[in-house]
Amino acid sequence: MEKLLYTIEPNNHNEKDLKFILNNNRNIKFISLMGVDLGGNATDEKIPVNLFLEDISGFLKSAIQTDGSSVELYNIATLNNAKVDLMPDVDCKWYVDYNFEHIDEELNLPVGTLRIPAFLIHENKKVCSRGILKKSETYFKTSILKLFKEYPNIIKNIGIEDISNIEDIILTSATELEFWVNTPEDKADLEKLYVSQSLKEQYWKRTHGIIRTCLEKTLIILQDIGINPEMAHKEVGGINSSISIDGKTNHAMEQLEISWKFSNPLQVADNELIVREIIEDVFTSNGLEVTFKAKPIYGVAGSGEHVHVGVSAKLKDGSIKNLFAPKDMTKDYLSEIGYGALMGILNNYEVLNPIVTSSNDGFNRLVPGFEAPVCIVTSLGHNYEVASRNRSVLVGLVRDIKNPKTVRLELRSPNPLSNTYLVIAGCYQTMLDGIKAVAKSGLSTKDLEKELSKEVGQESFYLEKDRAYRDENDVFEHYTLQERNCRFSVPPATVYENMRNLKNYEYKLNSLKQGNVFTDVIIDSFKMGAIDKWVKELENRIIHDHMETVRSCVKLHNKENMDALDEVAWNAISEIKFNIMKDTLTRKSLFTNIREAIANKDYEVVSKLQLQLKKEMKEIQELYVQYSKNIY
Repeated sequence: MEKLLYTIEPNNHNEKDLKFILNNNRNIKFISLMGVDLGGNATDEKIPVNLFLEDISGFLKSAIQTDGSSVELYNIATLNNAKVDLMPDVDCKWYVDYNFEHIDEELNLPVGTLRIPAFLIHENKKVCSRGILKKSETYFKTSILKLFKEYPNIIKNIGIEDISNIEDIILTSATELEFWVNTPEDKADLEKLYVSQSLKEQYWKRTHGIIRTCLEKTLIILQDIGINPEMAHKEVGGINSSISIDGKTNHAMEQLEISWKFSNPLQVADNELIVREIIEDVFTSNGLEVTFKAKPIYGVAGSGEHVHVGVSAKLKDGSIKNLFAPKDMTKDYLSEIGYGALMGILNNYEVLNPIVTSSNDGFNRLVPGFEAPVCIVTSLGHNYEVASRNRSVLVGLVRDIKNPKTVRLELRSPNPLSNTYLVIAGCYQTMLDGIKAVAKSGLSTKDLEKELSKEVGQESFYLEKDRAYRDENDVFEHYTLQERNCRFSVPPATVYENMRNLKNYEYKLNSLKQGNVFTDVIIDSFKMGAIDKWVKELENRIIHDHMETVRSCVKLHNKENMDALDEVAWNAISEIKFNIMKDTLTRKSLFTNIREAIANKDYEVVSKLQLQLKKEMKEIQELYVQYSKNIY
């Protein structure tokens, strides 16, 4: 396997080098263009490599046509205007995807497909997730340099005396990927999972058996393709697996995490897609199931995907200055630019949140008690010397007082199925909005710290008056639900409520649309796609799954083991079952009401009924657990 080629770097994306490379790696049989639509779905088609070799220059300079019905571009690639072009991106790293189950008999090597990241183009415009992130990077860099020229004082506290010393602006991002693995057909024992999580029996414990093997294989492949993994470990969710007589792993159900080195935003998002594919290939080929769902198991920790963002300046002398780090880390948490970036995300989160959480599954994770952020709030630390580790906040400040290069912001709300391209683009757009406001304000770092630490009702030059934005407490333990809603605003609870905020907070949309990065067409397309998937999943999958759950709640006691307590418990369960799914001549069930509201496109009603359904499903499951425990 030492002979395998895993990547082709941008400097080799020319006809001469590519012919040499592909002719010397004849096990690479196919070319595939990887465009990413607005839903975060990557395209993958097989083009024989000999067709590519016949006209490499033409292939790289012209686009490959595809049918718009195969990608998620609502209201863009319509039936009467469905042609979409795939344009290769020659400025990023290309990966070779190997099929280790298909061996070239002549070479005794696995057959490979060269994955070329690409842009989706419709009517000569980039309408894809990669294109939006690329545009965001470019706009942020040019805007920040323009801002420095207009307000030169904001770079003084970073240690840059003159803007002419800046050679380049460097954007750095990183993600962390959590996921669950289990042996096929195994059902979750919720009580065991909950107890194990409460006792933290799995967190950072040693992996063993086939899961250890798969994790190690994954890390080795990531090293080979240059993604540079930094850490892999067990997460808090899961239970101990068992080993059969023949040494096979049985009843595995574990939560894992893999993180890798930061890079530029577009490369980070590309890397994540590749990492997910490698994880799936390795684990499934060894007989395990993998899920990247945000909340695969009710009542147990979900999977997050924290997104880290930072900005630095490369000076002409070769040194790097972190634009978020103050000159003296012992006297300030952040520079003026850092405070602006943090305020930008917080102040505009109502319009960033729809991009971050656009699925039913994503909202299942965002509940208090599982270290999942719900409130629009940040934490800086109790003092300048000790970094904050408050895991209850939306945006964390990561800093090491001894190393200014580490200072960055961590958005904790995304999940593994969030569209990372759009999330990172949205972060840089909203950060830029805050940086612009801070530059114009002329406030010092001390004044900005006071602004960020303001109480509810205090005026601010940028932040909302009737909210607080900084808290060093565990916001779930320290405040009641009512207090949280009063201090940090009421969070959306459904996909519809989240998408509705794009209209309710329309005045904040300029933070995303500046530089024509997120256009009205793109925002409307994303919103339409999210709503469409929301109702289809609710009607065709969630209701079906809940129906199976309700039907599984069967009467367990009989005359021999019956008592009054059992009868009362069962009657309560029966009433909820009846309300959820039984129609009569005089009333309709909750399921029927939801279906009819969907048919009428009354999404406001659908949203309210979904919340009612979630409440009743939680109640019936908890009642049934208690009821079944009382039966001998």
